[in-house]
Amino acid sequence: VQLQASGGGLVQAGGSLRLSCAASRRFFSINALRWYRQAPGKQREYVAAIAQPENTNYADSVKGRFTISRDNAKNTVYLQMNSLKPEDTAVYYCNIYGKTTARDLVGDYWGQGTQVTVSS
Repeated sequence: VQLQASGGGLVQAGGSLRLSCAASRRFFSINALRWYRQAPGKQREYVAAIAQPENTNYADSVKGRFTISRDNAKNTVYLQMNSLKPEDTAVYYCNIYGKTTARDLVGDYWGQGTQVTVSS
């Protein structure tokens, strides 16, 4: 299964971007869909998660500004990012924690990352 992230780019502070992450095929089961980010010289950090039925969770640094959502029919998870700040600059990675088939063990699947740059 491949995860394709898109939607990154360059935006001014205060602006918005919408990231998308599409799975190449449907998962047998999904425990959670998550977004992480990694800024230059820093460790990858958790951003947001959505789980069944539609429980969401956010890092304190993005709470109230970012919204995670999913479209099961399109095998896609989104991250709407509003009121962006320069400190949001990072490569954003999508993650699916689940099983691709009934025989699989639950595991982590990662997208390739999409660059978000916020200018001041």
